[in-house]
Amino acid sequence: MTGNHPSRAQAGFSLIEGLVSILIFSLGILALVGLQANSMQMSSGAKYRSDASLLASALIGQMWVTDRTSTTLQNNFNTGGPAYAAWLSDVQATLPVPAGNAPTVAVSASGVVTVNIFWKAPSEQASAPAHQYTAIAQVR
Repeated sequence: MTGNHPSRAQAGFSLIEGLVSILIFSLGILALVGLQANSMQMSSGAKYRSDASLLASALIGQMWVTDRTSTTLQNNFNTGGPAYAAWLSDVQATLPVPAGNAPTVAVSASGVVTVNIFWKAPSEQASAPAHQYTAIAQVR
């Protein structure tokens, strides 16, 4: 009886092959889901950095259209000034600014402007440090 019937030694082997292939396929799908989640996190991080850069550039651009004297820049744009307050509301509307890490703006007597912006993504742990973007420009 050597017909087309499988031998007893190989009985059930196709079932094991099928289960192993399903396991490998499942691991591949899980890896793709993990990559997608990581990609989304990196994408949102890049958006926050881009927004911080845009906000800092917008503030420095506002400084360039004023009379650009050190006194005017310091009175209006230093942390606590009226132009700073308007800009701060834009920052808070755009970025998730963590409590206690408000953006800072410092204008030196020589017109060097330093802008620090902080944010923390909502998905990050509370103990994680805030991200920071710093822009330095000379406004004369």
